[in-house]
Amino acid sequence: MRAPLANLMQEEEQENIDLTPMLDVVFIMLIFFIVTASFVKEAGIDVNRPEAATAVKKERASILVAISDKGEIWINKRQVDVRAVQANIERLKAENPQGSVVIQADKKATTETLIKVMDASRAAGAYDVSIAALES
Repeated sequence: MRAPLANLMQEEEQENIDLTPMLDVVFIMLIFFIVTASFVKEAGIDVNRPEAATAVKKERASILVAISDKGEIWINKRQVDVRAVQANIERLKAENPQGSVVIQADKKATTETLIKVMDASRAAGAYDVSIAALES
């Protein structure tokens, strides 16, 4: 009676599937996709940008500043006072020295706020400052 029971246990041991190689492949693919993913940066709010016939898509815009129709300034999903724009851009430029500043101003934003943000950006050392517009 013991012989058939021993054969049954040996068969169960032989039928085990080793999942370790499959898990290794899954983790390697996960690391690959995380490393190669390009993350979209957002300023923090959606603005209604004006249209421009000469608008050109800018690659590698790493510092986004949004100005709402109420004059609110947003950087990295945080509302920022106009006096703190220069310090925030200096910090972001230190993290990415080749980064350029793109200002996403709403159609109804005042020119005064836009000029203050541009001046603060240039005072922070960012001379590649662009204004976002929709392609018409």
